[in-house]
Amino acid sequence: MAELADWDVAVVGAGPAGLTAALAAAAAGARTVVIERAEHPRYKTCGGGLIGTSLAAAARHMQVPARDRIHTITASLNGRREFTRRDDAPLLAMVSREEFDDELRKAAADAGVTLRQRAMVRGISEDGGLACARLADGTSVRARVLVGADGSSGVSSRYAGVRFQQVDLGLELEIPVPAPVAAQWRERVLLDWGPMPGSYGWVFPKGDLLTVGVIAARGQGDGTRRYLREFTGRLGLAGFPPARDSGHLTHCRADSSPLRRGRVLVAGDAAGLLEPWTREGISFALRSGTMAGMAAADAAAAPDPVRLDRALDAYPAAVGQALVPEMDAGRRLLTAFSRHPGAFHTGLASPKGWHAFARFCRSELPFAALVERKPVGMVLSLMSRF
Repeated sequence: MAELADWDVAVVGAGPAGLTAALAAAAAGARTVVIERAEHPRYKTCGGGLIGTSLAAAARHMQVPARDRIHTITASLNGRREFTRRDDAPLLAMVSREEFDDELRKAAADAGVTLRQRAMVRGISEDGGLACARLADGTSVRARVLVGADGSSGVSSRYAGVRFQQVDLGLELEIPVPAPVAAQWRERVLLDWGPMPGSYGWVFPKGDLLTVGVIAARGQGDGTRRYLREFTGRLGLAGFPPARDSGHLTHCRADSSPLRRGRVLVAGDAAGLLEPWTREGISFALRSGTMAGMAAADAAAAPDPVRLDRALDAYPAAVGQALVPEMDAGRRLLTAFSRHPGAFHTGLASPKGWHAFARFCRSELPFAALVERKPVGMVLSLMSRF
């Protein structure tokens, strides 16, 4: 006989994946708790650029706290061959993750989700038909289903046995700038294709702050730090002291990596779900969190083990159908981009290339649909071979 559960669904981690999982579970009638090691609002290293899919997913729960709406993109090839394109319709929205995540937290609280902050999960286990999160204070939280959304280095990812195929190092500065400098960047982002294979840099405006960062494959730490120094220097931003100077690793899952172990599902960064070329992860967190929360609520309400398994298995199937094709397309783009960044830059500057990129930003043309186009697929195949 199963033990009595404290909750129908327990979620570990209160970022976009965890909070959307909790919102989806609560909307389905599940008694839901979120366990978060920090306390909102809390800083999170993240570019904070929202594509159309992220905006649509977040808007179902809250008013998105955008600090800027982007109409213009400037692109350069390691500081050279710069060009600028503008679109009348917004391409991206810029958010501070402290504000964005905190608004999601408020939405979850309004939906009846219980949030336990400053609660560190030390381990996960399953026993008596329940999933159990063991906390640092010696207590435990038991639920019929647990959703792990505590990042790629969290206990949920380790428990589920998630394997990563791609690991990158991102370095980021949050730079307060005077009003005249902020005005130069309003409604505009810069993307710079970097000196190392697969690397790039960015400037994202957020009112009186600029988020400036670079990313490259792990194992090139010295080169990545040098790229950030040179990038900020040539932009004339090195003289402004950063309010924050941080780094993080992004992890992209291996194709066969599990998304479920027993009564535990993993979502967002904990599952290694992100787009491999741009390393965009917020849309994957919001969507996978929603999928995991719906599956968890269905499983928690299942009257027998067979239907519980069926409900939990629906989550990997949903991810495989909706998210994995985008990741596969991103890998193809990354491979070709790593070998021929100049060709990518030239292609993006063309009318067709810019139109496709603008449609990606607004989520009107996912990468999976783009690479399925025969001419694009042929070009990517050739670029990946040489």
